[in-house]
Parts: sequence; structure tokens; C-alpha cells
Amino acid sequence: MSIMILITGGTFDKEYDELSGKLYFKETHLPEMLKLGRCTLQTEVRTLMMIDSLEMTEEDRDLLVHYCSKCEEDKIVVTHGTDTMDVTARKLAEANIEKAIVLTGAMIPYKFGSSDGFFNLGSALAFAQSLPHGVYIAMNGRYFPWNNVRKNRNTGVFEEIG
Repeated sequence: MSIMILITGGTFDKEYDELSGKLYFKETHLPEMLKLGRCTLQTEVRTLMMIDSLEMTEEDRDLLVHYCSKCEEDKIVVTHGTDTMDVTARKLAEANIEKAIVLTGAMIPYKFGSSDGFFNLGSALAFAQSLPHGVYIAMNGRYFPWNNVRKNRNTGVFEEIG
């Protein structure tokens, strides 16, 4: 059993430019994270884009839907920015793809050293293996069905809607 990991960018993969004081993208940190986490799962890592989720377009989401639909694996983890993760989850759910698709992200970039990304990635990989087909968001050690989750912008934690 192999898990497809699709990279879209988001805080997960941002780096800090000390000269400008801005965050930017260079390359994904996922292979390094999997190695450091001693992950023994069969995974395929594919970078689709490296963008902030606030800049994600409908065409970008269509590309993600296409890759989820066409890949051989029926267990997929998507790294994604947290600001529009729910929008992308809805788009994936509306595509009715018969696979377990788990979106995850980070509030703090991996390169900062104190990122929640490691924990969220591990959780997402575990949830992708154990949940039935459907679309989910995995953050903060929990998973949520795509249609029952929101990001609490005051606490920075994902929570159930109802």
C-alpha cells in the first residue's frame, strides 16, 4: 500500500528571508521530514505547486482534483495552506473521488524548528491509512470531515463547526 503525498505549498514549506524579512518558497521539505521522522511507509511525493493558499486559483484546485483522480493510490495526503484548506476540501469532495484524501498544513513553517507541521504530517499519514474513502482535514492531532470544520482565526486551531 502506497500513499500519494501531493504538495501545494502553504506555511508547511515556507522559508524566511533574513534580509527582506519575508517568507518565501524554495523547495518542499517533505522528503526531509519523512526521513527525519523515520517513516517506513511507501510514499510517492509529488510537488504540484508551491504557493500560499490565499493565492490558489480555481485552476490550481482543478489541477489538484485531476491528480487525485488519476493517481493509482487510493490514499492521498495533500499539504496545503491553512487559510483556504476548507475551500479546496470542498472542491475535492464535490469531485466524488473514491479515495481517502486528507489535507493537512502547518501554522508555523517547518524551517522555524518549532513547527506543528511534523505532528500534522504524521497524523495525516495515519488518518489516510485508517479512514474510509472521503475528504478530511487533519490538524492538531484530530481529523474532521471536510464539511464539518473551520479554522478558528482567533486561536489558530481547527475545530468542528457544529
